[in-house]
Amino acid sequence: MIEQNTKPQHIDMQTKDARQLAIDALTKAIPSCFTEAKGNDGKLHQVVDFTKLRQLLGDEAIDEAPETYDFTWVGKRAAMRDAAAPIKKTLRPCPEESVDWDNTQNLYIEGDNLEVLKLLQNSYMGKVKMIYIDPPYNTGNDFVYQDDFHRTQQSEDEAAGVFNDEGERLIRNTASNGKFHSDWCSMIYARLMVARTLLREDGVIFISIDDKELDNLKKICNELFNESNFVANMVWQSTAGSNTGTDIVTVTENILVYTKNRNKFTFDGKLSNEDSFTLEDEYIEERGRYSLDKMDRRRVAGHYSEALNFPIEMPDGSKRWPGGTKERNNEGWNYLWSKSKVEWGIKNGFVVFKESNGEWNVYNKRYSRVDNEGNPVERSIPFRNLITSDQSNTAQGTSELRDLFEIRPFDFPKPTSLLTQLLLTSVRRSKDAIILDFFSGSATTAQAVMGMNATDNGNRKFILVQLPEKIEEESEAYKSGYDNICQVGKERIRRAGKKIKSESPLTTQNLDTGFRVFKCDESIYKDVSFTPKDYTQESLDLFVDNIKEGCSDLDLLFDCMLRWGVQLSMPLSTSKVDGCTIHNVDEGNLVACFEGTVTEKVIDAIAAMSPVRVVFRDSSFTEASTKMNLYELFKQKCGWSDENVMKNIRVI
Repeated sequence: MIEQNTKPQHIDMQTKDARQLAIDALTKAIPSCFTEAKGNDGKLHQVVDFTKLRQLLGDEAIDEAPETYDFTWVGKRAAMRDAAAPIKKTLRPCPEESVDWDNTQNLYIEGDNLEVLKLLQNSYMGKVKMIYIDPPYNTGNDFVYQDDFHRTQQSEDEAAGVFNDEGERLIRNTASNGKFHSDWCSMIYARLMVARTLLREDGVIFISIDDKELDNLKKICNELFNESNFVANMVWQSTAGSNTGTDIVTVTENILVYTKNRNKFTFDGKLSNEDSFTLEDEYIEERGRYSLDKMDRRRVAGHYSEALNFPIEMPDGSKRWPGGTKERNNEGWNYLWSKSKVEWGIKNGFVVFKESNGEWNVYNKRYSRVDNEGNPVERSIPFRNLITSDQSNTAQGTSELRDLFEIRPFDFPKPTSLLTQLLLTSVRRSKDAIILDFFSGSATTAQAVMGMNATDNGNRKFILVQLPEKIEEESEAYKSGYDNICQVGKERIRRAGKKIKSESPLTTQNLDTGFRVFKCDESIYKDVSFTPKDYTQESLDLFVDNIKEGCSDLDLLFDCMLRWGVQLSMPLSTSKVDGCTIHNVDEGNLVACFEGTVTEKVIDAIAAMSPVRVVFRDSSFTEASTKMNLYELFKQKCGWSDENVMKNIRVI
């Protein structure tokens, strides 16, 4: 029986810190090494039992780690703290700036991407299949993200120890040293540290970068993703002509590729062109066209197998051994298939015999649609780590935007062909994948995702994040009425979506070209952190209703979804019962009512929705009797236990 003084649990008003996230993950992995203890707030918390942990690890646990190779810079520890620190922020929904708000599963989020990534953790941790980012290259004029760990040049020099005991400078303070690189490293480190938590175990990240910070970025990624998960540095010939440099002209950029877990990620190869299969037989409808492959090979050392050295009877009755001899061949020749497999292949039309000048050869048919056992197969070849300018170049990116806007709103935007190749490499088979780009810029990623879905009837979703940086007043975009980058990005998605649908109207009727817009903003909750001596009647009133003025039901709903781990793309519906508005997210995944008074009819309606989570406004239950009645009603109508009630109901 629920105690009378039990209070409904409040939804967290801030994001979890990295310490708590780590504890949550470890608790799932090694629950026996955790116990409960009271914290400073008087509540029970999960804590590590280090005695049990050391016993479990045995010889793998040491008191002091030996010296190891490490990449560090001034400000790194501050960057780690900043990445781990919780924030009191929210994402405010903007239906008026969105496209197809009610149905779309795509997101466009405005705000500092470090804050946004933290806010997304509850709902999207371990859910993102692919991340692509094109961060600032640190050329000296594109650094825009400056976090709380930003240092003055003097503090940078002092921390780096660039002065001797007499106060004399030991090294020159040039742009290539100290603060110039360390600020950039801190910026990217914190964001990648959080972003990694959003990747699925079979997820992958692609990071565009030029040569200036390539080495530093690779060291950071080796630390955060583990060097064993490094896949490749894809070199992109971004232009066929001059790009940068005078003595040696640089015409390439880099794309670093890391997986979350190399053992669990499988890259999608490039689909083979069926035109390379030129021959046809009576099985073409089922197996497709085919090519021929010789059945025998000369093997060396340990690759030779005695079991694969046997004769095959030719159509004229003669015997053919591997290597084309009529007698046993002792020079290391083998057939590719076993004797029983060859017999099966002859019977089922997979083996061909050809005679030329009295000599017989044996071939197996390599079909385009089935493997050599007759099973359906998708023929593909691996992508290469070189992307040439004839495949994709920055001029294409500029042309694409000019076609959409009739102006040049961005300099050197990434072309959709580049993003499409990365998508084909990683999510061609994953048609429901979530793709994240948290340096979205001109929104090339969104157009590439929509274009790929239009081609293969996929349902991939994009999440784009961009700081609303001001556009320079002398630019074409500003003169055309765009004040910041986000305005251009959102308009690009609108226009690109219409273009894709107009080009293929019959096959794109159900294509999702919409997006929900959210803006990172201050918390919707009033600050209720007071010491006892600071309490006033005004501050006590905050406990009755601690929500800031001007917040809509939609603001409250999406804040609850963020805090309680519900994805922001979920479908929404509303209904009116007894004068109260009920919000239903994803058919009962989360049901909310923020009215001042909640009646039994409202509870009946919510219970009929078979809710997983239920949220009310705290001010609706100022009396204990009302609260207890709420609990008992849900126990009766949903069949919940006391534990279910406490777990499934929250207030804000």
